[in-house]
Amino acid sequence: MTLGLETLDYTIFFIYFVIVSSYGYWIYKNKGKQSADSKDFFLAEGSLTWWAIGASIIASNISAEQFIGMSGQAFQLGIAISVYELLGGVSLIIVAVYFLPMYLNNKIFTMPQFLAKRYDKRLATIMAVFWLFLYIFVNLTSIIYLGGLSLEKMTGFSFMTCAIFLTVFAVIITLGGMKVIGYTDVIQVVCLIFGGLATTYLALDLLSNKVGTGAGIFEGLNLIADKADSHLHMIFKPNQYQVHDGKGGFIDAYKQLPGIMMFIIGGQWVNNLNYFGCNQYMTQRALGADISTARNGVLFAAFMKMLMPFIVVLPGLAAYVIFQENADASIVNGITSNGVVKPDNAYPVLLNLLPVGLKGLAFAALTAAIVASLAGKANSISTIYVLDIHKKFFNKNLTEKQTVWTGRVAIVIAFIIALIVSPLLANFGQAFEYIQVYTGYISPGILSIFLLGFFWKKATANGALTAAILSIALSAVIANLYPDFPFMNRMGVVFWICSLVHIIISLIEGKGKDQENAFEVKKEWFKVDRTFAIGAVAIVAIFVIIYTIFW
Repeated sequence: MTLGLETLDYTIFFIYFVIVSSYGYWIYKNKGKQSADSKDFFLAEGSLTWWAIGASIIASNISAEQFIGMSGQAFQLGIAISVYELLGGVSLIIVAVYFLPMYLNNKIFTMPQFLAKRYDKRLATIMAVFWLFLYIFVNLTSIIYLGGLSLEKMTGFSFMTCAIFLTVFAVIITLGGMKVIGYTDVIQVVCLIFGGLATTYLALDLLSNKVGTGAGIFEGLNLIADKADSHLHMIFKPNQYQVHDGKGGFIDAYKQLPGIMMFIIGGQWVNNLNYFGCNQYMTQRALGADISTARNGVLFAAFMKMLMPFIVVLPGLAAYVIFQENADASIVNGITSNGVVKPDNAYPVLLNLLPVGLKGLAFAALTAAIVASLAGKANSISTIYVLDIHKKFFNKNLTEKQTVWTGRVAIVIAFIIALIVSPLLANFGQAFEYIQVYTGYISPGILSIFLLGFFWKKATANGALTAAILSIALSAVIANLYPDFPFMNRMGVVFWICSLVHIIISLIEGKGKDQENAFEVKKEWFKVDRTFAIGAVAIVAIFVIIYTIFW
């Protein structure tokens, strides 16, 4: 396997780079406000169309953690890992119907702002600080790490060189504000989808050539069905399959994805509803739009989520079959590092086997996914820091120009910190699992706080604060006392306990009375139009059909 890109590959990538940069600059100069407007910078208020909102949600969501991390877990676990994408599509529908009206009708623009308005400033500040640490040290850091790792495998340049390139590119896009991010994300998503599908096509064709007769992609699909039965089940049972853990050993697949229990206990629901409904860099795209535009954008994103398994899961399955059949020495050697099977290497290794030209297209697609996601997360970090911390504790009288300038400084500092920390993630076995496990410490408490804050008028600030603290403490205790207890089930158990404690404290403290700062809730807020309803039914039907076929 030869590392590096050819002249044609670099030419294709350069064209992509010029198009994205030029379009971003044009948006900045011609569609942005000439004055320094903080709402325009952080939210692009009222200026993003439904298709730009949907594209931007997907661009921020799909990154190296999916291309590299999820493909790696497809190599490790199989199509069951698609649950994150498939249930993500269903969760987006729930968010569009029930969460967005609560945010928009109560003029909520940041998640800490919701906590301050519904509970108190104390909880808002604590969670703002926590979110900043989470977004920088888990999300931003992991994307830079996985992105740098994949580009290193493709180009032959050092990890740090690739990581710095991605960081600088993302900084350029992010400094233009949410409007530039939102509209350039449309180009990024086009590159992501078409480049990703091209890679999937060629991965299946490669499988056909290496293991079969060379008849093409349908033979590749048949080979997966014939030779990877253990990887074609959406629901695992305890001790059913042992899979590579990325550290030189094996782990029970059920521990990673605990079958039907992750739905019954609710861990997967907690994970997805928190991610898409209570997460600044997911909701932020829709918070500057009217309800109809926001919902249509989220519906568009939900349909694209259902497409993602074809882009990020199938290549991992193809790599697994080639690896298991020992059909290509370069793939086997590339996935194995010092005798240890590294699932995260599967996708980058496949990319190196693409023909000249298409390798450049795949390089552009992967870079688009990484840069768009970095930009979205960095903008959210900046938004929370400036609006929920800096303006409250350091300078309450910032002018609009100073607010935007402070936001840009925060972006640069966040990227520098994440870039420095990113190499440390090499000590973890499977990066996608790392992201899910550590965000899972707080997700149950956050979702409990938001759901009860939205729909239960008796919820109190002390109940919410207790739920937030208990979520982290209880997750840590269970993880240490019961290391074999699946983290997804742990999230479900912690969510119900946190919710129960939140309710009990609220009833005792508030004596069963509605809180003065409780949100008004009107039934008509949750009504949707016919087009949205048809789209939502289609999303749910796709989910049910896939689980029925591959149970």
